Amino acid sequence: MKIVSLVPSITEALFDLGLTENEVIGRTKFCIHPQDKIKNVSVIGGTKNINIEKIKALQPDLILANKEENVKEQVEALMDDHKVMVTNIDTIEDNYYLLKNLGKLFGKEDRAQLFNLKIYDILNQAKLETPVKAAYLIWNNPYMTIGSDTFIHRILSEIGFENIFKDKTRYPQITVEDLADADVIMLSSEPFPFKEKHIQELQVFYPDKKMMIVDGEAFSWYGTHIAKCENYFKELIAEIQLMQQS
Repeated sequence: MKIVSLVPSITEALFDLGLTENEVIGRTKFCIHPQDKIKNVSVIGGTKNINIEKIKALQPDLILANKEENVKEQVEALMDDHKVMVTNIDTIEDNYYLLKNLGKLFGKEDRAQLFNLKIYDILNQAKLETPVKAAYLIWNNPYMTIGSDTFIHRILSEIGFENIFKDKTRYPQITVEDLADADVIMLSSEPFPFKEKHIQELQVFYPDKKMMIVDGEAFSWYGTHIAKCENYFKELIAEIQLMQQS
């Protein structure tokens, strides 16, 4: 089966499940994992601006897309000539069934189950003892955060953080003043590449708050990626627990 993946985390999952470059024949420019495999796969544009003609020329048997990451009209344009599977991952349970279904589809059920068990194990072990109020920023100018109906929110909650914007949905715009209730302000490495200078800008308003750059992939990449984040989450929890003690 020849597959085109329009979703970075799904591309990673396909290779993790054991598919090869002969099967995964098309990817977006944001599909960056695993590096040794993706370099041999044709690039068909970005997640929001796919090259439909290039995809058609590859003659895939299946195209994998995502409701949030891809543009509806572009995906629908592919459906006229190709089989398209559109995923929608908001919860840990959604992720479980994504891997389970991919495993079933490609005859990799055992491998998919191992990843699912590893993910649940990591999320059960990496947990704050006392909830910490967190603000998770995904964009700058304007500041944008995450509501309760997002995968990032679920990961935060699983490891013991309380999202101070849990009463909001999707990715709302906020102001600096809205961050007042947070014990920790997390600035994600993606989609906006926050850096130390952005922490310094916020510290003008909140000099005593804990602020940190966090790995956006660890929180937002569903599929198999969480299974590789055990050490990252443990170190993050340890850092926060030190903050609580000081």
